[in-house]
Amino acid sequence: MKAMILAAGRGERLRPLTDTTPKPLIKANDKPLIAYLIENLVESGITDIIINTAYLAEQFPATLGDGSHYGVSIQYSHEEGESLETAGGIINALPLLGDEPFLVINGDIWTDFDFRLLTGKHLEYGVYCHLVLVTNPQHNFAGDFGLVEGRLMSNSEPKFTFSGIGLYHPTLFSGLQNQRLALKPIFDNAIKNNQISGQFYDGYWSDIGTIERLTELENMLQNNDD
Repeated sequence: MKAMILAAGRGERLRPLTDTTPKPLIKANDKPLIAYLIENLVESGITDIIINTAYLAEQFPATLGDGSHYGVSIQYSHEEGESLETAGGIINALPLLGDEPFLVINGDIWTDFDFRLLTGKHLEYGVYCHLVLVTNPQHNFAGDFGLVEGRLMSNSEPKFTFSGIGLYHPTLFSGLQNQRLALKPIFDNAIKNNQISGQFYDGYWSDIGTIERLTELENMLQNNDD
């Protein structure tokens, strides 16, 4: 299985750190955020990784190279100009991702989720994506989706937050143009057509979108090292 790490965003809320460094390359406890994800993928047996880039794109190969330092193979999917957003970035990278289901992970999260729970998962017939949901953080208290018997719902309660971790089949993006495009409308359409499943994860997860959350993560990592 291949994995894609979404790394093209600007990271406005992490300024001034992101004025000179892309958000996934910001360091927590002296290690780039994206490096934790790569190491987690390696532990799960995934070594074929695609990273999309746009903002300060040249820093990714300069920092990560071809991935051999981590025991992986990294290919870069560059987006000219501004980021194509989440779905647009995935569509742009489809030639590198192939015809089989692939894992997609937001490059600005930190989690101890075991990706082996997804590498061994087979999508049900007619299901084109499977999302990992987590407890709603304070900055997304209302949540994103309901979860009923393993299927995502738009209107059921309680709602949970999409973690930025998902398993996707290329068919989910059939007929869509290579353009700036968000994932949410695609998810909503898949829910309408009963084509999307999910699971809840109650372990550690954080969207490192602000200086405060970065500090919280660093404190957690340092405490674990003690």
